[in-house]
Amino acid sequence: MEEYTLVEHLTELRKRLIITILVFVITLAIGFYYSPTILNELKSHDVAQGVEWNLFNYTDGIMIYLQCALIISIALTLPVAMYQAWQFMKPGLNEKERRGTFIFIPSAFLLFVLGVAFAYFVLFPFMMQFMKTINESIGATETYGMNQYFTFMFGIIIPVAVIFELPVIIGFLTKIGIISSVLLKKSRKIAYILLVIIGVSITPPDFLSDFLIIAPMILLFEFSIIIASFIEKKEMNKQITISQQGS
Repeated sequence: MEEYTLVEHLTELRKRLIITILVFVITLAIGFYYSPTILNELKSHDVAQGVEWNLFNYTDGIMIYLQCALIISIALTLPVAMYQAWQFMKPGLNEKERRGTFIFIPSAFLLFVLGVAFAYFVLFPFMMQFMKTINESIGATETYGMNQYFTFMFGIIIPVAVIFELPVIIGFLTKIGIISSVLLKKSRKIAYILLVIIGVSITPPDFLSDFLIIAPMILLFEFSIIIASFIEKKEMNKQITISQQGS
């Protein structure tokens, strides 16, 4: 473990933030470059068939472009941002803690990708079909444009992808000693209520849609408790081993 002064800490933090921001800007430029290709690919999705790609506002095109570029940039910047955060905390960790916390970086990226995949291939098509069925049942004429379609899609994908980061966040906070499995278990009821509120707020008002998002979130929370317990048990065994070796 290395001892830093306050000025050195702030200098190091500034360095890590600058690197992260630079990567974000570069990946945002990459996102802008590849957005047309990705958007055209998304238009070929089965759910998109029948949607007229109309624009009802001069700014609709650039807003869709920007949203797509932002998702690409966030996905590419996430592992870099996690690595920079790990590098910032690295001096305060011993060798075993450094190795133990480094695994959270690829895990965060993997869970983000899984969240995007779940939202795009499972949740979004179901919600689109549900909304279409409701609209047809009341005899409504659907007149949508690109902005409505992609805003609705991105509004589902981004929150779900962030929610899928829950196990990594809880595991990391447990590893550095900020939270514990006991605290998580005590907060279970409150957590469930918050997860239900989040799930209901990003899905249509029907039980099946709510269930499709709330159930995975609750499972992720329970999985996070298991991860926290596993990390604590592992740390306890290490301490016992060290104590035995010392005696």
